[in-house]
Amino acid sequence: MGGRVYVVGVGMTKFEKPGGRDWDYPDMARESGTAALADAGVDYAQVEAAYVGYVYGESTAGQRAVYELGLTGIPIVNVNNNCSTGSTALYLATQAVRSGQVDCALALGFEKMQPGSLGSTFDDREQPLMRHLLALAELHEFAMPPAPYMFGAAGVEHMRRYGTTAEQFAKIGEKNHRHSANNPYAQFQDVYTLAEILESRQVYGPLTKLQCSPTSDGSGAAIIVSESFVERHGLADRAVEIVGQAMVTDLPSTFADRSAISLVGADMTRTAAAKVYAQAGITASDVDVIELHDCFSANELLTYEALGLCAEGEGGKLVDAGETTYGGQWVVNPSGGLISKGHPLGATGLAQCAELTWQLRGTADARQVPGASVALQHNIGLGGAVVVTAYRPANR
Repeated sequence: MGGRVYVVGVGMTKFEKPGGRDWDYPDMARESGTAALADAGVDYAQVEAAYVGYVYGESTAGQRAVYELGLTGIPIVNVNNNCSTGSTALYLATQAVRSGQVDCALALGFEKMQPGSLGSTFDDREQPLMRHLLALAELHEFAMPPAPYMFGAAGVEHMRRYGTTAEQFAKIGEKNHRHSANNPYAQFQDVYTLAEILESRQVYGPLTKLQCSPTSDGSGAAIIVSESFVERHGLADRAVEIVGQAMVTDLPSTFADRSAISLVGADMTRTAAAKVYAQAGITASDVDVIELHDCFSANELLTYEALGLCAEGEGGKLVDAGETTYGGQWVVNPSGGLISKGHPLGATGLAQCAELTWQLRGTADARQVPGASVALQHNIGLGGAVVVTAYRPANR
């Protein structure tokens, strides 16, 4: 894999309802980037490259965002990979450090979104998800908006194949809203009963409104450095090592399987997770805490299986056994996940990184997973890309 790579500083803004705060993306980037630099004890002048993710924005918005931190002439790369944009920026920063190109890199993501369901920006050309949507429409009657249709159809398919129930999906929404009550960065901090989750407005298939991630504004950032940088600056006490990381895009099985579950990325996740476990020398049972891409409750359940937390078809049983919350084998989405923390597309992957860094340092306050020593991150974007990352504290 090359040299060792560490996260030494993280920062994020509170995630907000679009229009709920008087700010723009440079303000968001300044807030998260300044927090990450302060957390690392690093000056912006020490950063040698920056990778800046956003989905909705003009060209070179990454430069404009990072200029809030300084003007040093470093390479700044704009990154867009749909909902996996933030973790793609993290992946690129990690690759730059691991290869020896730089000793210190900044990964930053932000999003300033429009209220309501996601829409297209350019209507005079084919949409990137058109091939996926056409394939899915052969299996499930098309519905709008596309994102809940795709993941809801995958949930319906899982119910038909394995007997998974609407209540099992709803339990994931209940868990994540409950977790977010302890997260001051979360867009929502409301706790709901299982009945309230089930009785909220139906969106598609088993999905109700309280099982769907909202549109959000916000930003996250991480400082990524080499082992020699950690040693020179005495940062081992705050450093968290990236011990495995993989990015995978769509596979032949995505379309050949004729399955909604494959079309929303289960095989990408399974492939990436296998690579990460091999790199890190771990299995799913070694992991303590997980931040995964619960854009909808259906995807969280599918991801349990793709990450190897349980066998295919047994995600519902894992939910019923309470194995993915405090007191279970894993704590999944202690932050509240996308469903309750929020989902500003470019920032999500870096907010996940921040949460897991705090968990492994033991500084996650009321959300702290006792004794957390191995963490796993999963961030997916349809069309398609998934990034899976494994972390350990440097001093353990």
